[in-house]
Amino acid sequence: MTATLRLALAQVNPTVGDIAGNAALVREWSARAAEAGAHLVAFPEMMLTGYPVEDLVFRQSFVDASREALDRLAADLAADGLGELAVVVGYLDADGPARLGADSTSATGPRDSLALLHRGTVAARYDKHHLPNYGVFDEDRYFVPGDTLTVVRLEWADGSQADVALTICEDIWQAGGPFAVAAAARVGLVVNINGSPYELNKDDVRLPLVARRAAEANAPVAYVNMIGGQDELVFDGDSMIVAADGTLLARGAQFDPALLVHDLQLPEADPDAPTGDLGAMKAARHLVRTNWGAPVGPPADAGIADRLADEAEVWQALVLGLRDYVRKNGAKSILLGLSGGIDSSVVAAIAVDALGAEHVVGVSMPSGHSSQHSRDDAAEMAQLTGLDYRVEPIQHMVDSFLSNLNLSGLAVENLQARVRAVILMALSNQEGHLVLTTGNKSELAVGYSTLYGDSVGAFNPLKDVPKTLVWKLARWRNTVSPVIPVSSIEKPPSAELRPGQLDTDSLPPYEQLDAIVAGYVDGDQGRDELLAAGHDQALVDRILRLIDGAEYKRRQSAPGTKISFKSFGRDRRLPITNRWRESR
Repeated sequence: MTATLRLALAQVNPTVGDIAGNAALVREWSARAAEAGAHLVAFPEMMLTGYPVEDLVFRQSFVDASREALDRLAADLAADGLGELAVVVGYLDADGPARLGADSTSATGPRDSLALLHRGTVAARYDKHHLPNYGVFDEDRYFVPGDTLTVVRLEWADGSQADVALTICEDIWQAGGPFAVAAAARVGLVVNINGSPYELNKDDVRLPLVARRAAEANAPVAYVNMIGGQDELVFDGDSMIVAADGTLLARGAQFDPALLVHDLQLPEADPDAPTGDLGAMKAARHLVRTNWGAPVGPPADAGIADRLADEAEVWQALVLGLRDYVRKNGAKSILLGLSGGIDSSVVAAIAVDALGAEHVVGVSMPSGHSSQHSRDDAAEMAQLTGLDYRVEPIQHMVDSFLSNLNLSGLAVENLQARVRAVILMALSNQEGHLVLTTGNKSELAVGYSTLYGDSVGAFNPLKDVPKTLVWKLARWRNTVSPVIPVSSIEKPPSAELRPGQLDTDSLPPYEQLDAIVAGYVDGDQGRDELLAAGHDQALVDRILRLIDGAEYKRRQSAPGTKISFKSFGRDRRLPITNRWRESR
């Protein structure tokens, strides 16, 4: 005998700290799930608080607010007429003091938790077992792991029953943990709620991963992930349901909110299924009696959304990351220096796609070294996109400085960049725009920027985008609609801070530079490994010196959306004062 569970996965966009707003999202999307006839709806990891909450964990007031909101949400859902709907929602819990100070313990403290809400109460809870402590994750700093797998025995009105195990994010990335225990407990379904950040091609990793855990659990796995931007991180959704044999049953779109509603035939719960100590952890079973009947209408099929091509995927990530950074921080419009070069043109296009042209201001700030074609390219970019375009020449301001300061060479070049920064910040203060900086990952890697000049800004959409990918993105975006001047894409890159200047005067071709940056920064390869990969020895030694010497600049750089395996900032943490050098 089997039971038909109509399952809904709510792929939504919470905001860190907006507990009331996130609870309202749960109520709104729960109502949608109920309207679709769902029995159970699952929301992402830390849904009530947003994710990641970082050091907010250490504030008892925040922990208390999360716990109180959970109880209030359960009551509100019942008051909304949704009491029969089982709602799985992530939240911050605690059974002891934060993990710092002499009174902390290894067994109690803050918990990355979920709860199943039903009929106005918390019917079951689960604490995340595996706590990631790599890359962007610091969860061992914040949370205490759970040691008991929660299995919910759902009972329909006709007496049929099915067992569903509840897990959280990293639990699915580790073999031999909760999913192995789920198999020992003989469950019919594992629900896994996630706050899984995006990086390029991570969707290609997730499906095989979920399939492996489904095989390990010997049960279908329902994987729900959030969408949205949170500082450097962006979450891409990509929620899915995978059968025990690895068959993909349903998959959501990337970067868009969605409600995946899908019918699953679950086996009748085994009355002799074990609980207690089942190897890697214990298992506890909670009976939840419902008035559910068979789903009404035709079978629900959530479908399988198409995957995005690489450039489209990265573009969507950058657009969503910027949009949420601006909106969630209460800004209304953005401002950037529009030079006519490829980087500022791509940032302007991302900004227009994220917020609309009416909320984007581009300022051309030509100096005596700015070429006419760059000025023309900036004007064409503004015409193609419809953004608010302004021209503020800077040479007279530079001359005023030079009449009072005895500067030459690089100091004069940097002065131009810093005058432009003063203009941007003055307009930001005067008109309330949020300033974007436009340096790409290649430039940030080697310090090819002016501190307090072209590096000025509150956010950098290209911070994790190497120069070679910037060009690919520009060409791809123009296949959708032409918004970036062809000249900006095809001309040799130049900062135009001195006559005839080209980037290649100071740097190797970007194809060579990006390959070394990818190996050294993203791959943590040492000098010998880079040489073994075929890179020129003198070039490797030079680039590694530049990367190591620019750490102090990167520490002061604006946040920007992570799209790679290892971004500058949260992912890569090196001491500024550091005498270790790969080049010997």
